[in-house]
Amino acid sequence: MQITNTLIDRIVAELLAQGRDAAAGRSPLTAATSDPALVPVGVSNRHIHLSRPDMDALFGPGSTLTRMKAMKQPGQYAAAETVILRGPKGEIGKVRVLGPLRKDTQIEISVADGFVLGVKPPMRMSGRLEGSPGITVVGPQGVVTVDSGVIVAMRHIHMSAEDAVRLGLRNGDSVHVEVDGPRGGVMRNVSIRSDAVSATEMHIDVEEANAFGLKNDAVVRVVKV
Repeated sequence: MQITNTLIDRIVAELLAQGRDAAAGRSPLTAATSDPALVPVGVSNRHIHLSRPDMDALFGPGSTLTRMKAMKQPGQYAAAETVILRGPKGEIGKVRVLGPLRKDTQIEISVADGFVLGVKPPMRMSGRLEGSPGITVVGPQGVVTVDSGVIVAMRHIHMSAEDAVRLGLRNGDSVHVEVDGPRGGVMRNVSIRSDAVSATEMHIDVEEANAFGLKNDAVVRVVKV
């Protein structure tokens, strides 16, 4: 292929456009299509968000998280640190800590994980921890037992403000999501979480991903109801 000034100009223009899309909170997949209803998927495995006091107790006073991998939502990342979850019936090791630290410790697991641990977590949106069960968390420097905070995260879509406007959606709206493929179907009761900093991405857990045959960065279609 002959490299021409026109081709170089086109490549530079595309790279600049991708940078603008990232700054605006648009994912490469939704930015590359004229259809904002096409949304990339992020599959969430079990993980934990820690409060500052619990971080100190588990990893030592003044300890900080080690950034391992940036996540698509701005400012969020997977840390190198892991913990053990210990319940009445069993335990699960190598549970990833996600950063940054939060006001309250929150543990997100699957329904199957609940059976292993011996707890019955409610299905909740992130941050809604009232009435949820507690659990023991084991770190390299200490052990913490939280009174609440264990949930099964409800599926939801983080959506940039721009994509929400294009689809006529608002924060808190509920939509359906269509999935193609051999195990395709429709996911109902999917909440929209939209603000000025969100990047468009659907979050589901491993069990939902397996049921619909989905992997990270698969594309699904949002249907307004």
